[in-house]
Amino acid sequence: MKIGIASDHRGYELKGKLIKYLSNKNFQIFDFGTNSKESVDYPKYAFKLGEGVVNGVVDFGIAICGTGIGISIACNKVKGIRCAKVSTSNEAKMTRLHNDANILALNGDMPLYRAKDIVDAFFSTNFSNEDKHINRIKQITDYENNNNLIKKQIREEKEKKILEEQETVEEEKRIEEKVENKKQEKVEEKQEEIKEEAKLKRTRKKKEGTKDE
Repeated sequence: MKIGIASDHRGYELKGKLIKYLSNKNFQIFDFGTNSKESVDYPKYAFKLGEGVVNGVVDFGIAICGTGIGISIACNKVKGIRCAKVSTSNEAKMTRLHNDANILALNGDMPLYRAKDIVDAFFSTNFSNEDKHINRIKQITDYENNNNLIKKQIREEKEKKILEEQETVEEEKRIEEKVENKKQEKVEEKQEEIKEEAKLKRTRKKKEGTKDE
């Protein structure tokens, strides 16, 4: 079985101990970080682990942060992940049996003996395949898929609205330009009329001057 494991700085120490423990039990371990006790943000490593699970790089995952809560929330943002934050071996067993959880989230400060009991229970328990649990998981999956579809539709509607607003602004600009052009044409026509009138006046004066001579 391929197991992915990830943590932030608070879970780094327990992560190392569990890697050693699980490797000795012949699990193939993939370490998704972090790689030191230097302070880091857990979402980055949660997303890496989640993607590793849904893309089949690993079969299951273990996520560890200070409380196990934050990293579990982040893991569950990856489509297809069912991450459970557990504190006892019984919870670990039940989340596999009833929820078909694919990532286990742990408190980085828990004693190693308890963490060992929890991971043993998690990886030794199979999903029950009972109809009621299959149906409940399907409801979650359907909502996840439909919610993503709704988000896509909303995004497309927003993009369409923005495009329409841009077209409206451009049309208003074109109308303003036409109005300005018309105004300019009238100004130029008026200037031409003034020039013609001035020209006619000069011509009349010339004629009148010629008659006086």
